[in-house]
Amino acid sequence: MAPVKVADELCTVSLPAALLGERWTLLLLRQAFLGTRRFEDFQAAMDISRSVLTERLGTLVEEGILRREAYKDVRTRYEYRLTEKGLDLYPVLMALRKWGDKWMSPDEGPSFDLHHRSCGGGVGVHVACDECGADLTARDVRVTPLRDPS
Repeated sequence: MAPVKVADELCTVSLPAALLGERWTLLLLRQAFLGTRRFEDFQAAMDISRSVLTERLGTLVEEGILRREAYKDVRTRYEYRLTEKGLDLYPVLMALRKWGDKWMSPDEGPSFDLHHRSCGGGVGVHVACDECGADLTARDVRVTPLRDPS
């Protein structure tokens, strides 16, 4: 079987990878999912420079993954909240975390665990068929090109 060729500018894997692939971006999203909202709190939690944090938050707002909301302090300041588009990245981060726990965890194990609030069970990630619900691996999937990549 010939390899499937996909043009990078049309690939729905390469496009998000270009946006999310920078180290600080994924860590910002992790912090947002952990409840961090304010600039100073992101900076303290991540030990990131103000200029890099400003740039990354701006990109995530521009891409519609975070939204800025004003709040009153001594002066007007902003919180950064996940949008629907941002919330849809949760399974992506959970898949990365699961892979990292298995293959890159330090000897003492992961630094935190996640549990379902209702029943206390662990949080899992799986890929399933949209039609029948069967769990899938890469070997179970056939790639069907939808356009000519040239």
